[in-house]
Parts: sequence; C-alpha cells; structure tokens
Amino acid sequence: MHAQTSTAPSCPYTCRRQLAGDPAHRRSIASQLAPTQNVLAKRPTLGLRLLCGSVLLGLLQLAEATAAEPTQELKETKNYTVTSAPIAPLHLDKPSLPDLSGYTGAAVQAKIQRSPGGKVVVRRMLQQDALKDFIGGNERLREWVQRQNGMPHAIFIEGGYVTPADLARSLPDQQFREVEPGVYLARLPIVVAQGATLHVDQATKELRLSQERGSFMVNDGQLFFTDTKLTAWREADNGPASFRQADEFRPFLVSWGGSELYIAGSIFTSLGYNTSKSYGVSITQYTPGMQARLKRPEPTGWLIDSEFVDHWYGFYCYEAENVVIKGNTYRDNIVYGIDPHDRSHGLIIAENRVHGTKKKHGIIISREVDDSWIINNQSYDNKLSGIVIDRNSVNNLVAYNEVYQNHADGITLYESSNNLLWGNKVLSNARHGIRLRNSVNIRLYENLAIANGLSGVYGHIKDLSDTDRNIELDPFDTQVSMIVVGGKLAANGSSPLSIDSPLSVELYRVEMLAPSKSTGISFAGILGEKQEEILDLMVRRQLAVLIDPVESQAELQD
Repeated sequence: MHAQTSTAPSCPYTCRRQLAGDPAHRRSIASQLAPTQNVLAKRPTLGLRLLCGSVLLGLLQLAEATAAEPTQELKETKNYTVTSAPIAPLHLDKPSLPDLSGYTGAAVQAKIQRSPGGKVVVRRMLQQDALKDFIGGNERLREWVQRQNGMPHAIFIEGGYVTPADLARSLPDQQFREVEPGVYLARLPIVVAQGATLHVDQATKELRLSQERGSFMVNDGQLFFTDTKLTAWREADNGPASFRQADEFRPFLVSWGGSELYIAGSIFTSLGYNTSKSYGVSITQYTPGMQARLKRPEPTGWLIDSEFVDHWYGFYCYEAENVVIKGNTYRDNIVYGIDPHDRSHGLIIAENRVHGTKKKHGIIISREVDDSWIINNQSYDNKLSGIVIDRNSVNNLVAYNEVYQNHADGITLYESSNNLLWGNKVLSNARHGIRLRNSVNIRLYENLAIANGLSGVYGHIKDLSDTDRNIELDPFDTQVSMIVVGGKLAANGSSPLSIDSPLSVELYRVEMLAPSKSTGISFAGILGEKQEEILDLMVRRQLAVLIDPVESQAELQD
C-alpha cells in the first residue's frame, strides 16, 4: 500500500465540536476539485472535453460496454465535433492527504477522564430517551419482555467514570458477572448516560453481551474500548453469537447524537442484525423526531487498529462528523464492511483491510456523504464492489487504495458527481475496474485498472425513474462525464475504456495496453463515425483531441 502523506494546516469544515487532541489535518477536498471546475465553467461547450495523447497504436478501443446495464427511454447522441485542444487545464497537483500520525492508542488514552467516579443503577427501559428506538414500533418491546421474562430493565452508568469491574461489584450476578478472571457477561442492556464514561480497558479480557437475555450497548456519553474484546455471546453454545439469519436478534452497539465512541486495539465479534440502528457498531444521530426535541450535536469517534468480524454491518454511521476509521480489519461481515450513510461528513477511512463481505460491498458511502477521504485501504474478495460512492455523495477523495478480486466492480460511483480518484490500483475484479453511472465531473488521475473482467473504466447513464428508488430523496441526472489523466488501463476483458452516451470525456497521457479481446483501433457505437478524425489527431499527428457532443440529452428528448 502507498504511504503518501502530507499535512494540511486546518479543518475545512464548520465543525460544531472540536475534539481535544485531534491532529490539525483537514483541508477542503472541494478546494482540490476547484481548479478543474473553474476551467470547465469557462468552456463554451457542454462542459468537458476529450483530450488524448501518447496512446499505443493498435490497442485503443472505445466501445459500448459488454453486458452493460440497459438504459430506459434514453437516446444516443450521434453528432460530435472533433478538434485539438490545449492540455494545461488538465493539470492537478497531487492531492493533500490528512496527517494520520495523531490517531493512536496513546491519543485515545489521553482523552479519558478517570474522575470523578460514576454510579451504576438499574431502571426500567420504558421512558428512557436513549432506548426509545428499541422499545417503539414493530413490537420491539416484546423482544426484551420475552428475553428478560418480564418488564425489561437496563443498566445505566451515570455521573462519571466506570469500568466493567465496577459494574460487577455493583450488580447481582444474574445481571452482570465476572465469569472468569477479566471476562464479564452482561445479561441486560447497558446505557452510558450523558456526562458519563464507560471504559472497557485492558484489564477486561472480554466483555460478552448475552444474546439470550437481549443485552446490547447504548452510548449517550463517552465510551472507550482499549486493548480488549467485545463479543455477542450465545450462552447456549458458550461461544460467539455467529450469524444464522438476518432477523435473529444479536447484541449490538449504538452511539447516539452528542456522544463520542473510541475503539483502539480491540476485537469486536458477531454484532448486529437486520433492524434499524441495530446493525453492529453504529455512530448515529437520533431519529428526526427525537433530534427535533433533543437537539444533540453530531456524534463522532475513532475506530483504530481494531478487528471487526461477523457483524451485520461492520460499521455504520448516520449524520456523523469527523469519524476516523483507521488501520482496522473488517472481515467476513454480512452486508457491508464499512457503511457511512446519510449526511455524514469529514470522515477519514484510511489504511483498513476489508474483505470477505458476504452480501454486498466492502466499503460504501451513501446518500450525501461528503468531504471525506477514502485512502490507502485494501478492499478485496467482497461479494459485490470493493468501494462504492453512492447517492449524491460529493467532494470526496478516493486515493491510493488497492481494490482487487471483488465479485463485481472494483470502484463504483452511482449518481455521485465531483469526486476525485487518484492513484488507485484496481485489479482482477469480476466486472469493470472503475464504473461511473449518472455522475459528472469525475476525475480519474494516475489510476491503474488491470485485468478486470470487462472494461478498465466504464461510464454510462441509466434512467432510474421506473425503479423503486425514491426520486425525491435520491434525485439523479442521466448524465455522465469523466476526465482520465495518466495511469494505465491494461489487459481488461472487453476494452480499456467504454463510454455509453457521455456528456463528455477527456483523456490525456493514459496508457491503454493489451485488451484481452483486441480488435485493433476500432471505435464502435457513439464515436464510430468520427474514428478517422480521432485517429488522425490523436495517433498519427500526436495532438490532443477534443470531442464534444453537439446535442444534449435534454435536446434529444425534445
């Protein structure tokens, strides 16, 4: 993996809360996108141009993708102009990366306030803000009534600092006990209240949450795990509550609005199931109705140097800010490895190893997850794509990742414009190396896409209006455009680069080598009529090429 790092001076975001001790590292990704955007704004055409030079004769193929998803009611632009153009507007400096050196176990320890001591009480779960999501609709209260054989109760930590050893001293064995030295079994839910701190420390070899008794953890204050283990525990098997079916309750951890969650050097096993806010390890704002009343800040936290195994979702967040997910292993999780969601921002997802996800993607950010870094990760052998940018997530940097041997695409962008992909290695994925759908102003700089099953890079449009998509919540435009500069597209199954009905494309200084199905220089479909002009400028005369569509999709529909 690459180790390219540079320090940027300040936070680009108007953060409602600055965490003490955070490295001063955050620079606006949007500012790194600005040079190209400003240039494009000055251009009289539809916005982007095709520039290409230094390609190898006989090995370039721009074609409609093999086995592409069909578009609905969309018409193909057939009229393009072909001219030469300058290359200077394509220059971008290497992106600035956040300084990760401050995200350490020692830095987590420095955040812990060990005094005053807190208190431990047991209360009914009813009428508790932190638990309302788990006793409300869909008869969720019945779950705890059945598992506790009566009116359900929870353990509350209040007013200060508490450890599992303190819990064991304060509670009867049927609620919380030390089953062997340093190993604790919780048989009720645990709630860390506002103003309180629970520290599951190195003296705790393992904290087990009983599946049979309906134990789970809710953080409304500060929750620390350092050099320890958290395991969803199936008492009947005397072992982890390994996944059996989607709707079977398994213990989980959720960290609410206004809270801070820190996990360092720890192992989390078998958490979560297919129910809202119960996915595994979650950092999430309260639901809209609750948040309107509570008015909590966005939650945050660090998850560093840890391992997450057999969770429904390895990680999930919702309306969270400045979360750091660094140096972890996510393996054999069920639906997703890492899944930041709605309106989370300022995230760092760095130096993680994500593999073996059983149902969907390794890493996905979805629905307006903006201004974040996905850098220096390895994502491989996942059921679908390695990395996905989805549902209007913009101004993100995806850089220096190794994405390989996934069972669909390597890197996929769905309906998410204005993102920069730099220096990624995308190798031997079953379908496309890099795929763009309904996304514009995507910059692909210095990437390697090699030996993927279909195209190295594939861009297309698709009408989603007749699907089950909520168009009001997740709007889209049937436009695709990209800029590809540097890097190499080699030995891909159908073509180096395939484009279906582009708004525009730019290419410059890209090596396109050895397609496994080569037909020489052959522009099929949308560019076929301009093949001779393109080849004359690009190959024979070694000039930059500008290709612009004459008609927009809107004009075609008219």
